[in-house]
Amino acid sequence: MNELLAIFRRELAGYFATPLAFIFIVIFLFTMGAFTFYLGGYYESGQADLTIFFNFHPWLYLFLIPAISMRLWAEERRTGSIELLLSLPVPLWAAVLGKFLAAWAFAGIALALTFPMWITVNYLGDPDNGVIFAGYIGSFFMAGGYLAIGSCLSAVTRNQVIAFVVSVAVCFLFTVSGLPIVTDFFASWAPQQVVSTIASFSFLTHFNAITRGVIDLRDVIYFASLIATWLVACGIVVDMKKAG
Repeated sequence: MNELLAIFRRELAGYFATPLAFIFIVIFLFTMGAFTFYLGGYYESGQADLTIFFNFHPWLYLFLIPAISMRLWAEERRTGSIELLLSLPVPLWAAVLGKFLAAWAFAGIALALTFPMWITVNYLGDPDNGVIFAGYIGSFFMAGGYLAIGSCLSAVTRNQVIAFVVSVAVCFLFTVSGLPIVTDFFASWAPQQVVSTIASFSFLTHFNAITRGVIDLRDVIYFASLIATWLVACGIVVDMKKAG
């Protein structure tokens, strides 16, 4: 556990060691506000809630979260510091989990800084704060899912750009798998059970369920399983690269 905390602190501090972390947070907050109040037409909707705000999260995360994850292992491999890291008396699982948790905490900090949105809707009306809180929980879990995928794919290559592009592509597939354009395609020739299974892999299916104010155990298990699966895969890839 001490090794895990050491990796976590090292990685989290690394985000704020350069201005890039602050630039990312500013871009994150600006795009969230712009999409909600301007592109999403928040004021025109006449509803004092954060439904529009959360509706944009999956699509913004699709590009912003891989921007965080692309450096997790690719940068270590490019600079050669991965050999130093893995030569330390630190278990592989602690290195993988510590890096992921630091990135997840950084994403959580950026998400938490959107609290003025919450304050604004309470000023403008009388929203259901329980539903808004559930939306934040769902958004945090979804960010973890994107990061786990990005972490694994970052370990595959030493090129951050390649890691970013591939992560966006894979996350996009997980995002749209529950949309009608995908389910209708499979429904025309595949059994309903297959269609339901494909739809169940979608981030949108589970995230939208949580943003309605119901934190279902099945949705929590989905995100936890997704994160665990990709982190295990990440550990396997890192171990293979180490052996190679």
